[in-house]
Amino acid sequence: MTPTAPARSRELRGGVTARYAIGEFVTSGFAALPGLVLVFYLTDSLAVPALLAGAVVTFAKIWDIIIDPIVGAYSDREFAARGSRRRLMLLGAVVLPVFFVVTFAVPTGTEPLLAAVWVFVAFLLAATGFSFFQVPYNVLPAELVSGYDARTRLLSARVVVLTAAILLYGGGGPALREVGTELFGTDFGGYLSMAVGAAVIFIVAIVITAGVEKAARGVVVVPPKPASRVFTEVAPPRDSIAVQARRGTAMLRSSQPFRTLLATFFTQALAAGGMLAGTQYVATWVLGDTDAVTLLFVALILPAIIAAPLWGVVARRIGKERSYVIATSIFFLAALSLTGLLIVPGFWIVVPIGFVGIAYAGIQALPLSMLPDVIAHDARTNGPGRGGSFSGIWTAGETMGLAFGTTILAVILAVSGYLESTAATAVEAQPTSAIFGIVMSFSVVPAVLMAVSFVSLLRYPLRKRDIDLAEPARGASDPA
Repeated sequence: MTPTAPARSRELRGGVTARYAIGEFVTSGFAALPGLVLVFYLTDSLAVPALLAGAVVTFAKIWDIIIDPIVGAYSDREFAARGSRRRLMLLGAVVLPVFFVVTFAVPTGTEPLLAAVWVFVAFLLAATGFSFFQVPYNVLPAELVSGYDARTRLLSARVVVLTAAILLYGGGGPALREVGTELFGTDFGGYLSMAVGAAVIFIVAIVITAGVEKAARGVVVVPPKPASRVFTEVAPPRDSIAVQARRGTAMLRSSQPFRTLLATFFTQALAAGGMLAGTQYVATWVLGDTDAVTLLFVALILPAIIAAPLWGVVARRIGKERSYVIATSIFFLAALSLTGLLIVPGFWIVVPIGFVGIAYAGIQALPLSMLPDVIAHDARTNGPGRGGSFSGIWTAGETMGLAFGTTILAVILAVSGYLESTAATAVEAQPTSAIFGIVMSFSVVPAVLMAVSFVSLLRYPLRKRDIDLAEPARGASDPA
């Protein structure tokens, strides 16, 4: 039996698009700010050895492999029973901000091992709160709008906010940290000020975004209440969460489009995560200016803000898949050119960083708009009701990619002889081997990862005709 969806509006209102896109202030903040400063916080403020610092971040993120598919399955249960994913998102508004602040609240003078344990536990709990929001958030485009091109427009709006949010956190976060350090006279005060500022933004953004389903009534496709037979068959409300999680994991075997898209996105998240975590090290030890991290982020994000909607235009002309290949190629070439820092360190790097920003907008907007296409294709092929499970696995892959990117950086730092600092004892210079490792992690390593991602990207099978065929009743041209 096929559920009868309520009538759809032919137009997704701009207010709905804006409310959805605002959620990127959470997604980008939790990716960008810890990715930028957490390892540096551990090594250069808490004197945690680089390898242990990388392990702290990585093992906390490994938790995502477990929790995200479970959250996705639970989100499908909620949607089947209530026609909404809002409650889970609002739970994230409570858990995420609290433990994000606790992560950066290690008291001055704490022993390095104890500090590492503190950060590990707090960051793990913050990651759990993030999953409560992020997993339902990622599945919403499949329910807010239909059509291959329409989703590109919706996700392009999200990526515009994504790039603006990264600029806010990447530039404003370290700046707020410096203000707090000067105001309170300690690194503790600086990092705590930064964390509290981010937490306030998280709360506001989650509350606004969680209301997008209600704002989109008449547009969003929800199961009738009580849940229709097909939804209760696919996501039975009385099934255990573990059973639903296993069902979600089985999708990796049943959906070849999802496997190839996820593999590509994961590999590229490794590259992006490593570059993000390495930015502060490049600014401090290669350029010799701690505050230069703000300039590097501006050089990255301003081109990305301009490029984000343009990638949508390109995708509508030549297809998302071809556009994705072009964006990946630009990222590869720009990252590889950064090896020049070994010969001539200087602020010329803002030019290739700008091209990285242009490419980054593409490698975010395009796969994010392809994910709801995959969900729609799977609903046509295998039946509806698995969107949350898809999103759970996707979120786990993304966060794991970013985390392991940080791990790669930490391993390179440890192997290359990087010297850790404390708030009281600063290292004046790094050995040549450590500078070499920093540059390699910022250039050659992400370039190689981008090259590897072509293996799966070129095997992605879906095209515009496949998606529009999957949704004949709702049309492929609903404007977003």
